[in-house]
Amino acid sequence: MDGDTTGIRYPFATPPVTGDAIEVAAGVLWMRLPLPMALDHVNVYALDDGDSWTVIDTGFSSRKSRAIWEDLLAGPLGGKPVSRVVITHHHPDHVGLAGWFVDKGATLHIPRTAWLTTRMLTLDPQDVPTPETLDFYRKSGMDKSVYAKRETERPFNFADCVAPLPLGYQRLQEGGQITMGGRVWDIRMGNGHAPEHATFWSRDDNLVIGGDQLLPSISANIGVYATEPDADPVSEWIEACERLQQFADTEQLVLGGHKLPFTGLPRRMTQMIENHHGALARLEKFLQTPKRGGECFLPLFKREITGDAYGLALVEAIAHLNHLHQSGRATRSLGDDGAYLWQAT
Repeated sequence: MDGDTTGIRYPFATPPVTGDAIEVAAGVLWMRLPLPMALDHVNVYALDDGDSWTVIDTGFSSRKSRAIWEDLLAGPLGGKPVSRVVITHHHPDHVGLAGWFVDKGATLHIPRTAWLTTRMLTLDPQDVPTPETLDFYRKSGMDKSVYAKRETERPFNFADCVAPLPLGYQRLQEGGQITMGGRVWDIRMGNGHAPEHATFWSRDDNLVIGGDQLLPSISANIGVYATEPDADPVSEWIEACERLQQFADTEQLVLGGHKLPFTGLPRRMTQMIENHHGALARLEKFLQTPKRGGECFLPLFKREITGDAYGLALVEAIAHLNHLHQSGRATRSLGDDGAYLWQAT
């Protein structure tokens, strides 16, 4: 779900080209790595610690990404070693090459939940969908043609694009501090898009490193999966936005995991909260008659969803349906076809 960008500004109108970097503040480099999907890039950052660098997020583990990083290390990073790799959250485009950096001598700094989840998923490759996953797809009302395809194909595996993480790590946690790039940063945890998502707020200037918790112009995916089918990440997202909003001011330069660095964070926080309240209201109105999860895309996203975006749209639809159900605004019953039917109360 995209948001109005009134009051939001982009000091750097053009992103860095592959293999290059833009200095967005003293000693802070912004770089990009390509992704093989609709959202075709991830932003990564390097902070100058004097005799070494701290790298924040990494991109996928792939031959292409490693080659780009080698060029970055030899070029914009001037051949200095990376002594620390800091990971905002466990998604593959952010954690993919963390283990590779550790093998090259870096220490790993990551939230506990992100480390546990990444370790678990990389050690659990699956050649076929699990019975729990197929049951989740059926109950979610997945389109029959999509279900038939997913039932027989090899599912996405973390191990395909995430290097193994080491046994040891340094924990990032709510209320902690970390010194990077000559600045002291307060660590504040987001939620909803990923559990225990680390964001960093500089005490020394107006810099914020937001990962996917603080993005301009696009909304981070908020999804429910077979691992926790009754989760309510929408509540967690809204709570995190409201809690982090008190630390936002208009002068902060926010370095997000995707898109462009931006200012106007207070306005953006309001948008991110209102976007989901609006989506919930549209969905609740749509549920005057019973609907399956796979039928709920239009009121949520204001457009039909097809192709590669279908899976992310379905898990986000279930997240909003779960929220309505658990807040007493909708009922849920199992239909004759094995899919849940949701109806507004």
